[in-house]
Amino acid sequence: MTAPALTRTSARPAASAPAAPRWHRPALAALLVGTALLYLWDLGASGYGNSYYAMAVQAGTQSWKAWFFGALDPSGVITVDKPPASLWLMGLSGRVFGFSSWSVLAPNALAGVGSVALLYGAVKRYSGPAAGLLAGTVLALTPVAAVMFRFDNPDALLVLLLVAGAYCTVRATEKASTGWLLLAGSAIGFGFLTKMLQAFLVLPAFALVYLIAAPAGIGRRIWQLLAAAGAVVVAAGWWIAAVALWPAADRPYIGGSETNSALELAFGYNGLGRIFGGEGNRGGGGPGGSGGAMGGNAGFGGGTGLGRMFGESFGTEISWLLPAALIGLVAGLWFTRRAPRTDRTRAALLLWGGWLVVTALVFSYMGGTIHPYYAVALAPAIAALVAISGRELWRGRANFAARSCLALMLASAGVWGFVLLTRFGTWQPWLKYVVLAAAALGVLALLFGGRVRQAAPLLLAGVLCGGLIAAAGFTVATAATPHTGSIPTSGPISSGFGGGPGEGRSDTAVTALLSTTDTQWAAAAGGAQEAAGLALSSGKPVLAIGGFTGRDPAPTLAEFEQYVADGKVRYYLAGGRGGFGGGPGGSNEIATWVADNFSATTVGSSTVYDLAKPLS
Repeated sequence: MTAPALTRTSARPAASAPAAPRWHRPALAALLVGTALLYLWDLGASGYGNSYYAMAVQAGTQSWKAWFFGALDPSGVITVDKPPASLWLMGLSGRVFGFSSWSVLAPNALAGVGSVALLYGAVKRYSGPAAGLLAGTVLALTPVAAVMFRFDNPDALLVLLLVAGAYCTVRATEKASTGWLLLAGSAIGFGFLTKMLQAFLVLPAFALVYLIAAPAGIGRRIWQLLAAAGAVVVAAGWWIAAVALWPAADRPYIGGSETNSALELAFGYNGLGRIFGGEGNRGGGGPGGSGGAMGGNAGFGGGTGLGRMFGESFGTEISWLLPAALIGLVAGLWFTRRAPRTDRTRAALLLWGGWLVVTALVFSYMGGTIHPYYAVALAPAIAALVAISGRELWRGRANFAARSCLALMLASAGVWGFVLLTRFGTWQPWLKYVVLAAAALGVLALLFGGRVRQAAPLLLAGVLCGGLIAAAGFTVATAATPHTGSIPTSGPISSGFGGGPGEGRSDTAVTALLSTTDTQWAAAAGGAQEAAGLALSSGKPVLAIGGFTGRDPAPTLAEFEQYVADGKVRYYLAGGRGGFGGGPGGSNEIATWVADNFSATTVGSSTVYDLAKPLS
């Protein structure tokens, strides 16, 4: 059986868009202002968020070379283990407004507002302003989005670029526009410069939609897609080429790579290593592994398998409306199965559904390092699918099959919201019953309400509230709670795995000691997480030996010895928590050399070596 609304939608010309009512602009303005308040309000409460990236931003405000490469210190010894696109924005903000927690975090909050606006635009093109507003609202009220758009990890900019790519793909598909398709490829290319291969997970969906639905001959569609692939390569490859062509002795070591190569980093540690695991890529445990909300393997995603996105680690981050989105996707594809090739509704479902399915499957079966906040990349697709399929099924509510599918979407949102809230039983325990009751009333009204058309406005309001209230409540709690550490989690939990900025290394005695130095580096410490706290608390350059893990060969022991001999680094702080051990040329080897040649003193709670005073 085909839902009447979907049949009429399929018959519309591919280039036309639903007429926008007068209220849509004020409603959009209200949505964007509300999103900005949600993401910007009391933004400084989280301090610098992830001190690892904040350290690189600080360096970028002091040195353009460090800014370009994403180095951890102004002198550019080693970079972060990601490409620097997100650091570029935060670094520019720090240069304009002065380096502070607000200037570091604000660009990511604005990226959230931009993502909501672009998602609204993309969904509105095919499904009208009401669906666009619903999609934007769902994205804004996704808990993991409230974490990452108020944080300084690269995921915020990645989401903005992915949604921009989707918007450009929608525009390109309307009239087979080469220009819009090239812009889509460029957005994904810059997504690569934000978080490498993760940005490419949406490409199969984008290419499939254009190949199927663009109103042009197959030959033109193919060469346009090849041109777009070229745009991806150019946008992603120019910085990689610059790094490769720049003399290695005159640039920072590429953190996380084994061969001082950005390309090897993309396909090694940040590429196949994330998929299959291996050295330097800690996985989340085998099939069936869990880890709990705040312990075990939770910070690393839990066990692999189809249940990972619903498990203890990822569930409260992203899965609130995931069952509803999947139901809507299947229902929408079924109802549009006989639609013309260029049908807009089916094209939209394939675009966002392909994005969701491919990305979720990769995340679910990754054997290497994965963290729950990665799930923010699923949020735009879930929001779009809920809005598009919900809108079409609502329009066809006079048809029992369409109404039943919509009721199933609502029921899944209510029941699963109840389950997720139960996991946080001590937090607002009454809310889960409100969610369940609202969903139940909505389902009953949809299925047995009789005169559905007459009660449409009231019923629609009930359906929306029942589906969103659980995620919205958890999101508000997330935004109201400071989040720090290297692996933040959503909800009323103030700190994620990894501790806060400078934890254990920002006491006043150490800060006062480093503030008196005038050397090239005030101090050195093993691992970037250790060094970051020192740099942020003192405002002085600190050498992060071995990069993020403490294992990268930068600087080598010989280089560090020369730095000390030249008087470029004054202090060494013992007990570095790069966290993953050392290795040849890494922090352990240097720590041993320092202990053998310099005497230790206690400053505050830290063990400090004065490198200007050797034992001999």
